[in-house]
Amino acid sequence: MSTATLTQTWYMTQRQLMAVLRQPAYLVLMLIQPAVWLFLFGNLFKKVVELGGFGTTSYLDYLVPGIVVMSALSSNMWAGMGTLEEIERGTLNRFLVTPVSRSALMNANVVQQGLTTALQSLVIVALGRLGGADYPGGAIGVVVLIVASVLLGTVFGALSNVVGMLVRQRESIIGINTFLLLPLTFLSSAFMAPSQMPGWMRDMADFNPLNWAIVAGRSAMAADADWGTVLTRGGALLAVAVVAVWLSTRTFRAYQRSV
Repeated sequence: MSTATLTQTWYMTQRQLMAVLRQPAYLVLMLIQPAVWLFLFGNLFKKVVELGGFGTTSYLDYLVPGIVVMSALSSNMWAGMGTLEEIERGTLNRFLVTPVSRSALMNANVVQQGLTTALQSLVIVALGRLGGADYPGGAIGVVVLIVASVLLGTVFGALSNVVGMLVRQRESIIGINTFLLLPLTFLSSAFMAPSQMPGWMRDMADFNPLNWAIVAGRSAMAADADWGTVLTRGGALLAVAVVAVWLSTRTFRAYQRSV
């Protein structure tokens, strides 16, 4: 990627960030909703650790990575709505007649979502700490968790952009997101230890990118970090993220030819 493309990507990212900052209600909800999940589920299921298999005596310790990754998924799945809005307003088409890099137009959305996800994840980790959660893996473990959540967000943010450019209907994006969010969440170890899950659910979780991010984050945050697991799950996430961004760029070029 050339220096010009990187510069243009940053300028377009700033534009995306300004749009987010002009919506204070969205920012508040983005931070409050995970806090509700964290303390609602944390208190509702706090005795479930007595079943065993959680690797900790505190359910909040186990829950924080799950909430971080779940929040990254739920917020990035709606990226396509922003793309669709720009198509409907004609903003995207106006950019197409400028010399700005086509890669910058799409990558800016991914970078903005990544920065937002990182901030959201950091806030959840801080709230968990205030609530009494312990992170034996220290700062390195927290960084790995945040990177894993950003990679997962990149996957679903890019795919959401693909859907937005292909279907160009809000109802379709809403329907797809509603259909996927809960199955992806509950077919993972976000709330329940794998040893307590039915066998078929454990098998499906092995192929769930959401679970890859959770496992990578938890492994890095443990007192005895399993870096082999972190690298395999993180590497798989990175590979899928690269493919998703490539697919998003290809779809954008197809959209460009159609206007």
